[in-house]
Amino acid sequence: MKIDPDGLQAPYLQLADALRARIKSGEFQPGRKVPSQTELEEVTGLSRNTVKKALDVLKAEGLLITAPGRGLFLAEKPIIES
Repeated sequence: MKIDPDGLQAPYLQLADALRARIKSGEFQPGRKVPSQTELEEVTGLSRNTVKKALDVLKAEGLLITAPGRGLFLAEKPIIES
């Protein structure tokens, strides 16, 4: 996942877009676990706050669900706008 910290779009929005694209492509399956915040921090090199902000965007859109003590999951019926 390539995030450009000097890009026109904020890094958290770039990450949210990249994850949204992976969801749309079918890489993540509904109801299945997705990479954790820590895993995304390691893969992208972004700060904890930046990754959290991106995940919060996707949670607000209803794409991701946090199950306390279990992890982060793709919603059963995620709605992706074209």
